[in-house]
Amino acid sequence: MSKNLRRDFTNRDEMVSYLRQEFVQADLLDSNVSATPGGRKAAEAQLNTIYPKKYAKTRNYIDGAVTRLSPYIRHGVLNLAEIRDKALDTVDNPDDAEKFVQELAYREYFQQVYTTIGDDIWESQEDWKTGYNENDYALELPDDIRNGQTGLACVDGWRNELVETGYLHNHVRMYFAGYIVHWRRIHWKAGASWFLEHLIDGDPASNNLSWQWVASTFSHKPYYFNRENIERFTNGVYCKGCPLYGDCDFEGSYDEVAEDLFPNTNIAEEQRQNTQRRNRNRSRKG
Repeated sequence: MSKNLRRDFTNRDEMVSYLRQEFVQADLLDSNVSATPGGRKAAEAQLNTIYPKKYAKTRNYIDGAVTRLSPYIRHGVLNLAEIRDKALDTVDNPDDAEKFVQELAYREYFQQVYTTIGDDIWESQEDWKTGYNENDYALELPDDIRNGQTGLACVDGWRNELVETGYLHNHVRMYFAGYIVHWRRIHWKAGASWFLEHLIDGDPASNNLSWQWVASTFSHKPYYFNRENIERFTNGVYCKGCPLYGDCDFEGSYDEVAEDLFPNTNIAEEQRQNTQRRNRNRSRKG
C-alpha cells in the first residue's frame, strides 16, 4: 500500500526537508530545488501572465515571452484546453494566438504518439538522416558534458542551468541536444535520459520525441545551428567573454557547419541552395 504523504507545512523549507527524507534516492540524484512554486494557485497566476501575440514574435529568444507553464502541464495542474481558452480570451484577433495554440497542439500530438507506441518512445522512430546509423552513436553521456566541463561557455552554462534550476528554454534545449547528438555523436537516448533526471517539466513524450526531432529519427532532417544563431537568440550572453569566441565548435556558415557534421549527405549543398534562394528573393524585394 502506498504511503500517504504529509501535505501541511509551515513554510517551503520545511516541505523541502520532508521530501528529502521521503525520497532519498531522488535527492542523491539531484539535490537542487527548483524555484518554481507548485500548486493550482501558482499555476493560475502564471497563466494570467501569458502574452500570445508577443510569444509568437519572441519565443525563440531566451528572454522572449515564453509562458513557463510546462511544469504545471507536466504534472496535471493545468490542462491544454484551459490554456488554449485563456490564450484566445487574451487576444482581440484569434489569429494573434495561432502560433501559441499551435505549440499546444504539438504537445498534444506528442502525447498521442506516446499513447499509441508506449515504451517504443525509447526507440528511434525512423532512420537517421545524418549519414550515420544507430551504431555510430555512443550510448553514454561523457563526464565533461554531465559535469559542465566542456570549455564551451554556452554548453557549460546550459548544463548548469539544467541541473541547478530544472528548466531550460526550448530553444536552448534544441541547441544542447544538437550539440550532444551531432557535434559529440552521442545517441539521443543518452541525452534524453539525462534531461529527464533533471527537468521539472520532463515527460517521455515531449522530451524523447523532441530529442528525436533534433537527431532526425522523428523528422526529415537533423537540427543543427551555428555560433551566429546562438549569439543572436541568446543576446550574446554566452559568447561575450568566451575564450573560444570566433574559434568555437559552432563557427561558420550553415553550409560549412553541415559539411563538417554530415559529410556523407547532401545537407550542406541543400543549405547552400536555400541560402542562395533567400538572397535572390531579398534582392528582388530590395
